[in-house]
Amino acid sequence: MRSREYGPDLTPPWKKTAPAPEVPADPDLVVEEVGTGFCGAVIRCEKTAQGPTVTLEDRFGKHRVFPMEPRGFLLEGRVVTLVRPRQQAARGPARTASGSVAVPGARARVARAGRIYVEGRHDAELVERVWGDDLRIEGVVVEYLEGIDDLPSIVRDFAPAPDARLGVLVDHLVPGSKESRIAAEVTDANVLVVGHPYIDVWEAVKPASVGIAGWPSVPHGQDWKKGVCRSLGWPENTGAAWQHILSRVRSYKDVEPALLGRVEELIDFVTG
Repeated sequence: MRSREYGPDLTPPWKKTAPAPEVPADPDLVVEEVGTGFCGAVIRCEKTAQGPTVTLEDRFGKHRVFPMEPRGFLLEGRVVTLVRPRQQAARGPARTASGSVAVPGARARVARAGRIYVEGRHDAELVERVWGDDLRIEGVVVEYLEGIDDLPSIVRDFAPAPDARLGVLVDHLVPGSKESRIAAEVTDANVLVVGHPYIDVWEAVKPASVGIAGWPSVPHGQDWKKGVCRSLGWPENTGAAWQHILSRVRSYKDVEPALLGRVEELIDFVTG
């Protein structure tokens, strides 16, 4: 059988779709997604199994993730195709995840006598994710306590001194809470106890960075982390849930200011 032959494309020029220009999705580039009309600045690009995606942030701080499809965005009213940005030489000093100026090749300082204590492993992992580079340069070790019920005796055992200050980060440090009563028992001038208002450090990660509208409210008396997983439709594996949350934290921009300020305060106190 003879194969069917096709001639040249006879589509009239005015009916052909002109190719859209390719534009690198550089950070802070403001575009509009064609299908939804969502307008925002580029936060990051990611490579996924379904193809590259771009995260946009609108003027209210809301994040949306979109596939980088051909002709998928408007730039100043013109249809464009976003592509992953080209690797370019840094125009300014490199930054750590906390926003500090990075010190290339710097070696970790010998650990100070002072310490920062946090309540749990998740708190320690989040502090390491954002401030790890800074802490190594300053020689500050972060340890977790598995709760603060015995904080006064822990402080006494540590024996704080002017050259061995102790900083403590407490979850849910709000007026009238059990945590606030325990913290008030610590009066040593070489100890600084600060805290954030969140029930758990999970809430200190911005919901938009995790890809959710907000952290759900869990009824009193229920396990908070498992309640969050149920409300969000996640498997009730809190360890896996935390790893998912932590993976979305790339810098201080993904963390709530109520935590950022307290950790910076502790680092300043211990290194002061």
